Amino acid sequence: MSALATLTRRLGHHRWFGAAARLLVPADRIVGRLTRGRVVALGLLPSLVITTTGRRSGKPRSNPLLYVPDGDAYVVIGSNWGQTHQPGWAMNLLAEPAAEVDVKGRRFPVHAEPATGAERDRLWDLLVAQWPAYRTYVERAGGREIRIFRLVPTGRGAPAGPPSAG
Repeated sequence: MSALATLTRRLGHHRWFGAAARLLVPADRIVGRLTRGRVVALGLLPSLVITTTGRRSGKPRSNPLLYVPDGDAYVVIGSNWGQTHQPGWAMNLLAEPAAEVDVKGRRFPVHAEPATGAERDRLWDLLVAQWPAYRTYVERAGGREIRIFRLVPTGRGAPAGPPSAG
């Protein structure tokens, strides 16, 4: 892991970091779109761009997210930087679990599986190992359930092997 990635992980616990990062998400979306998913989150941590279907609008909605690999799936978390409300993309996945992801320039369909019970606990440990600030985000979220999803590749265009971590 680069020194910049290590520093970013350390700063991620600070409230100002989440506020600043939220302001950068629109720029991150643009960079992700221009690079066809090859550069997301400045390339510091394993990231993807998820495109969900808006639960009210029916329109495609794209968001950059950190992920951790889990077998052939990608694990993402609806931390919303520790805000007290759920991120729209997570609510969209609950309404319609079919989505698409861009990972390192490859776009393919996925099916979102919400994690519960022991499986959620196992995936939480993977996520916190990648981004320790998730623990801080839980504290800030005011008791809301922070959802975790496994994004399982489906259909044509899905990667043949397990995802790499970066």
